[in-house]
Amino acid sequence: MSNKALRNLFAFGSLGFFVIFVILTIDTMGKLDKRAPEITEEVNLGKKVWHKYDCIGCHTILGNGSYFAPDMTKISEKKPKEYLKQFLMDPKSVNPKASMPKFGITSQEADHLIAFLEWISKVDTNGWPPKPLLAQAVAVTGAELSPGQRLYQQLNCSACHMLNGIGGTTGPDLTHVGSRRDRTWILGHFKDPKAYVPNSAMPSYGHLSEKELNELTDFMISLK
Repeated sequence: MSNKALRNLFAFGSLGFFVIFVILTIDTMGKLDKRAPEITEEVNLGKKVWHKYDCIGCHTILGNGSYFAPDMTKISEKKPKEYLKQFLMDPKSVNPKASMPKFGITSQEADHLIAFLEWISKVDTNGWPPKPLLAQAVAVTGAELSPGQRLYQQLNCSACHMLNGIGGTTGPDLTHVGSRRDRTWILGHFKDPKAYVPNSAMPSYGHLSEKELNELTDFMISLK
């Protein structure tokens, strides 16, 4: 191949790759805005609270920050809003072993911060961070799940509670809850947790139907 042919190949090849690069850049920029929900004033105020208390000094968010405390990118999908608010305002009232100190976050600041975290959780991160590699909280040996077991999974109860060594630790271990509590207590607690445990961070599940509440209670009673 002559020198002229090589120069032409290099020139047209470079031009071609440049055009492809420009097209891909335009396509990517056009999609970026669609990957994040609208930023409201409450979300903006929540971001200011995030910076005010230097949350990034301990937590990561969208891959940025420290790794001393849990990643917060999808935290609003894992924990109920009521739980998050109480924990933000007084961590040890929710979990006496919590390492997070009480910063003096007000109720309004907590609401704004949760709005910011909810916004973050809706950002399309292409599946990052990956979901925890937790085995099923309910052991299944060929039989179908009971209605109560399905509800336990659908409501993501394992995010806070442990069952047979699997699950979260911010709520009580439920492995033998059927031996500790009777049906009336468990059913009532689902409807109004604070009426039974004043400092409870667990949200009310009174919005469930009576049928669903009884099915979930049946499952709890079986755990002995």
